[in-house]
Amino acid sequence: MSNSTSPSTALLTDHYELTMLEAALRSGTAHRRSVFELFPRRLPEGRRYGVVAGVGRALDAIESFRFDAATLEVLEDVVDEPTREWLASYRFSGDVWGYPEGEAYFPHSPLLVVESTFAEAVLLETVLLSIYNHDSAIASAASRMTLVAGDRPCIEMGSRRTHEEAAVAAARAAYVAGFATSSNLAARQRYGVPTAGTSAHSFTLLHDSETDAFRAQVASLGAGTTLLVDTYDVEEAIRAGVEIAGPGLGAVRLDSGDLAVQAVQVRALLDSLGASSTRIIVTSDLDEFAIAALAAAPVDGYGVGTQLVTGSGHPTCGFVYKLVARASDSGEMVSVAKRSVDKVSVGGRKYALRRRSADGVAEAEVIGVGRAPTDDGDDRSLLVPLVRSGEIVGRESLDDARARHLAARAELPVAAQQMSRGEPVIPTVTVEA
Repeated sequence: MSNSTSPSTALLTDHYELTMLEAALRSGTAHRRSVFELFPRRLPEGRRYGVVAGVGRALDAIESFRFDAATLEVLEDVVDEPTREWLASYRFSGDVWGYPEGEAYFPHSPLLVVESTFAEAVLLETVLLSIYNHDSAIASAASRMTLVAGDRPCIEMGSRRTHEEAAVAAARAAYVAGFATSSNLAARQRYGVPTAGTSAHSFTLLHDSETDAFRAQVASLGAGTTLLVDTYDVEEAIRAGVEIAGPGLGAVRLDSGDLAVQAVQVRALLDSLGASSTRIIVTSDLDEFAIAALAAAPVDGYGVGTQLVTGSGHPTCGFVYKLVARASDSGEMVSVAKRSVDKVSVGGRKYALRRRSADGVAEAEVIGVGRAPTDDGDDRSLLVPLVRSGEIVGRESLDDARARHLAARAELPVAAQQMSRGEPVIPTVTVEA
């Protein structure tokens, strides 16, 4: 699917990307062959693995990175006329390799390798970091939630707790990491994310009685609907709901109080009324720890909002985008690296594989500098082509990314399932050429 008619993404960037371009064009270095890499120096503190998300959105952004007349007009006081003339014909013509969407990542994983001229590649820095840092943070949190939820579905419902556009991206990333549905209709329209929803407390309060509200909802949505039962008295609401919908009532939702205790009481009441198949859905500021605490409760699904769309305490992944190799005056590619204290980068083009045991369990993240690491037969290569000579080649469906995530998570050691703070579940090993 082409995104060529989408709004330009060229101004989703920082001022200094363009001033660097202008200076490089003047000095004659703008067209040097260059390799940039997007990678994490570390995982968010206490996390044992991360999840790559936003790849599809990043490819759309690269394709729509164009400087049309309206965009160039904004830049009249930013860069000089020769630079604007160069930007007018900008089209990324290089190659991009990367971890596919849904893959697990670890410290120093080369999530993106961008090979092009300095001028073409440097302009993509901010927009790529913006997408990857946000979407991967959401997917990493979502993965922990779906991991502890097990077979019980998680519903994304955080749209009202974040920026309206971030909400759409969050719904997409959560779906990649195993969430079953979202409340966000824009995510349904743009990305095909399944959506679900029934009613809020305001719908009950609109009616003269809770019974009237339930009758109206069941008449419209059928007996399989989900009734919100904690507006007034939970027990009375459940009795009324089962009386109106019958024992085939789809579900009841609890949004306040001690959810574990209430779930036990509600399950007993439903069963006593013959509604043994009616599911119990819980919401109310859930995170992975709250979901884990409800594992023994008779809960059938979780609605997650604020903690998901804020990355459950880690709203960004700390990814960076660094120049690691460039052509010399003679045309030979040379490694370059930043040496700042606490912000060291490793020069040279990277390759990566997931070292696995004979049983298929991940043992290490192996990063080859300047060459691909040797596969001992059980390993899995991680970088795939995403852009080739400027053409997008790495698009795939969200369902493919979702399936990849489940497979990548399943091959991690058992310690990945622990919600307690800890070190990365596998080490990162760097192999020099």
